[in-house]
Amino acid sequence: MSTAQIYELPVIAQGMGTGLPSLQNTEISANVVDSIGNTPMIRLSRYLDLPNIDLIAKLEASNPGGSAKDRPARRMIEEGLKDGSINAKTTIIESSSGNMGIGLAQICRYHGLRFICVVDPNAQAQNVAIIRALGAEVRLVTEPLNGDFLAARLALVKELLDGIEDSFWPNQYSNLNNPLAHEFGTIREIDDTLGGAFDYLFVATSSTGTARGCRDYLAKRGRHTAVVAVDAAGSILFNGNAGPRKISGMGAGTLPDLARDQHFDDVVRVSDIRCVAGCRRAAAREALLVGGSGGGVLEAVRQMQSELVGKTVAVILHDSGVRYLETVFNDAWVEKELGCSAGDLHTMANSRF
Repeated sequence: MSTAQIYELPVIAQGMGTGLPSLQNTEISANVVDSIGNTPMIRLSRYLDLPNIDLIAKLEASNPGGSAKDRPARRMIEEGLKDGSINAKTTIIESSSGNMGIGLAQICRYHGLRFICVVDPNAQAQNVAIIRALGAEVRLVTEPLNGDFLAARLALVKELLDGIEDSFWPNQYSNLNNPLAHEFGTIREIDDTLGGAFDYLFVATSSTGTARGCRDYLAKRGRHTAVVAVDAAGSILFNGNAGPRKISGMGAGTLPDLARDQHFDDVVRVSDIRCVAGCRRAAAREALLVGGSGGGVLEAVRQMQSELVGKTVAVILHDSGVRYLETVFNDAWVEKELGCSAGDLHTMANSRF
């Protein structure tokens, strides 16, 4: 596995040179599936208020399906093909808030498999359109089950599994290939690039697949990196209290099997509006569009920044803000759904903790 380069934003206004990276050693992937992984890392020097914190981001939006979910999607399907759980006639059925659905749609289309994705109204419209464009079928649940859309999605998944012969549920919520994809991929790339010399890793949690895989890899390597799980306010993970959530890709209303009895060095909860503020701040200060969970991760770092001075901090940004233009980056949506005016949001995004 190749080691990623950490890119620095070029600073040319003050005559400091172009800062352009070398394009040597660029490899041609055999196909779209083989281009998954080895995503870039960049240094974010403008986001935080306090100096002397080395903040480095892993940009998972550079995967061909646009998110970190490409990694477990590939591993779950290809391991199923290897062990015989999946064959050429198998129908793949999964619940997703968007990104896993895109990853699976891509992998299933590449391998010629039928895929049915179960989504709910919180899924980004653009994500659903991408899933359909990749040839998948979409089933929408319109009402929560016992107040939880994930429970409603899982109920429909089970109904479809019962009704469709030769069907397979990857089950991202309990499939160990989910964390293993990150253990053998995402965190290994970060660790190789930084030579193991980073003090903190901040990861958004939902199924906890990414955070769990990262923690396990670091423990096996004997690293002393503290893994901070970033969870949504209103999520029941880590003994949280259930509440409304509008930002997809972070938090859970039903406890996934992968999350049971999981412990991390710290847990930081971030509200929906703080996720939005983080996205806006990253765009304004770093010229970087990040998705809702990425905004939450960056705000979690900012909440803890007084503890991080003198430290090297890595963050995983799961997807791009391009898929959130009609929500996170839409002032009217933010005011309607989160009750925050454009002016108040601007103040929040630019305030100091």
